[in-house]
Amino acid sequence: VVLTKRDTRSAIGWMGIIWLVPILGVVLYAMFGINRVQRKALTLKAGARLKTGQFTCLPAQLAGLESARAAHLISLVRMIGELTGRPLLEGNAVVPLVNGDEAYPAMLAAIGNAKRSVTLASYIFDNDRAGKMFADALGAAVKRGVEVRVLIDDVGARYTIPSIEHALHVARVRVARFLPTFLPGRWVYANLRNHRKIMVVDGCEGFTGGLNIREGHDLALNPKYPIQDLHFHIRGPVVAQLQEVFASDWEFATGEVLSGDAWRGSDAKVGSVLARGITTGPDGDLDKLRFALLGAIACAEESISIVSPYFLPDDTLIAALGVAALRGVQVDIILPGVNNLWLVQWAATAQLWQVLQRGCRVWLTPPPFDHAKLMVVDRLWTLLGSANWDPRSLRLNFEFNVECYDAELACRLQDWIDRKRSGAQQVSLEQVEGRSLPLQLRDGVARLLTPYL
Repeated sequence: VVLTKRDTRSAIGWMGIIWLVPILGVVLYAMFGINRVQRKALTLKAGARLKTGQFTCLPAQLAGLESARAAHLISLVRMIGELTGRPLLEGNAVVPLVNGDEAYPAMLAAIGNAKRSVTLASYIFDNDRAGKMFADALGAAVKRGVEVRVLIDDVGARYTIPSIEHALHVARVRVARFLPTFLPGRWVYANLRNHRKIMVVDGCEGFTGGLNIREGHDLALNPKYPIQDLHFHIRGPVVAQLQEVFASDWEFATGEVLSGDAWRGSDAKVGSVLARGITTGPDGDLDKLRFALLGAIACAEESISIVSPYFLPDDTLIAALGVAALRGVQVDIILPGVNNLWLVQWAATAQLWQVLQRGCRVWLTPPPFDHAKLMVVDRLWTLLGSANWDPRSLRLNFEFNVECYDAELACRLQDWIDRKRSGAQQVSLEQVEGRSLPLQLRDGVARLLTPYL
């Protein structure tokens, strides 16, 4: 523990457990210690790379960022390039899709038009009305001779019983589970999960964001548990980076290397967005997204808008947000008023005073539960994808995000955030500090579990 735990409080906590209950403490550390998870992930992911030679660390293309208004972001371009080893690619088009009502028809249409290949990774792929629509579309693509690969996280596959796997197998769709676990049933706090949401059609049309495949996201279906969310339709050279990430995960899960023309995309430029993929996980990608967030916060000059369903940032991110607010940057944090994970909501509430005290603004949106993940800086830079602002996304699970440099896209998304904020309730420091003692104790105890939530 002394040699491997980077966080002092975590080290002290584990040493205390091991000292007080020597045998059980050692067993618990062996099973749940974060460093063990990291080493295991490094071993499992070793060698899992797309073997095409496409992605070397090329100089970032800074076209469109040399104007005086965007000059302060050039250092962010360079930093994330050094961090990820991926080039920033120009010529992309990014279209936001609100809820499954907009995203699912677009995704199903893309599958229906597929000529060569479809790759789909989802944390949750439910066996419900939405899942069956996708299973049918993927099966129809297989019948047309399209190469189809579907990767579902082992825990996420258990959200419905029976799982969607049987329907996919019947449709002759090749499907695999990511990292089968010994944990029984569905454990929402399980770690080392593939939380990415990626779909690529014919190598050149991609979808990513926060949406799983489940009917709750399609509000038109009038689901029992409706969920708001945001997904993105992406075209252009950066789609190859989505395919690279899927191929790496697929090779790890199955041993199959996806190579050849069926999986290769196009370098054709179709839009004005500069974009780059950012992977994070408890392996070689550890802390990459966290550092990217810190870099973006440090670069902000006017505004930072954050939308996240789970807000449990560590002390460094909290301090960075506070410093930005003290510098005069308007920092808005939009969270769901009612969370689907009550422990997370209690722990998040216990931390809010730290950002409110420094001048950040916090807003709570009304139901249905808002699962969207988005960050916009200075109406110029956008971060979209699957990661939440919590330890599990930033350290313990495999996530995929895309950074975008484009004023038109950022302004469009900022306007969407502003509309969401206009219907939300602002939280004041007085309200947080004015909670009853029992509520403060409840939330404070939940906050102690933050590293595991």
